[in-house]
Amino acid sequence: MSVCMLCPRSCGADRENGEKGYCRMTANIRAARAALHRWEEPCICGAGGSGTVFFSGCTLRCVFCQNSEIAAGNTGKVISEERLSEIFLELQDKGADNINLVTPSHYVPQIITAVNRARGSGLILPVVYNTGGYESVETLKMLEGIVDIYLPDMKYVSREASFKYSNAPDYFEAASKALEEMFRQVGSPVFDENGLMTRGMIVRHLILPGLVNDSKAVIKYLYETFGDNIYISIMNQYTPLPQVEKYPELNRKVTRREYDEVVDYAIELGVVNGYIQEGDTASESFIPSFDCEGI
Repeated sequence: MSVCMLCPRSCGADRENGEKGYCRMTANIRAARAALHRWEEPCICGAGGSGTVFFSGCTLRCVFCQNSEIAAGNTGKVISEERLSEIFLELQDKGADNINLVTPSHYVPQIITAVNRARGSGLILPVVYNTGGYESVETLKMLEGIVDIYLPDMKYVSREASFKYSNAPDYFEAASKALEEMFRQVGSPVFDENGLMTRGMIVRHLILPGLVNDSKAVIKYLYETFGDNIYISIMNQYTPLPQVEKYPELNRKVTRREYDEVVDYAIELGVVNGYIQEGDTASESFIPSFDCEGI
């Protein structure tokens, strides 16, 4: 990590010696929450809940980020690799259905060490890699045998939208290659006797206001590339937070008509393995408190 190339930014920061990368983080692990989380897809969350670890920092700059407080690195606590492995075991003891690593890209080497240490001490839960999708294939290859379930976003196909809203004009190029590598590692979904996924890939797509056509392009890419070998989660929970006031086109919720249009399109394509959201999920109440619980 002295010349960091972990994500597609390839910023080359000397994070090992305290320099912050594009992710806003040094090599020190910083995490903001470790707790049971019950708001994930049904095959990820059982009776126990998903054992989520929210890492501080992010390789994207999404103007609408729902977790902007931690993505900007403004909160969180520095912990060691040893402490991270202990957190995994503590979540298992609390009844977690899996270990869910949220925004982990910039800590992959440390996470590998922590997972291996925890497995040596009795960790048996599946490991979920929960990411915005903007990943380096080379970094993902390091995770083969470490990650059991990939839970990436596929945010955009449009180069214009990905540049304007995430400062990543190459988002689709990077994310599509990343998803193909993820699928190569884990393959088609595997479930246990309780219907919980133990291996496989779920791709999330958050519909943004006014971007229905791009959402359709995302669904089309996913289905034509992976078919029913993955699950597609079509989300309507976009919440306009104060920081999007500079982007008036995003300063509203997704309408029911917009959401239904994307869902209907997925059904017309033939998508079978998917999740949709019902009711008013666009609420700040779905954003957890990043108060260092469990850290």
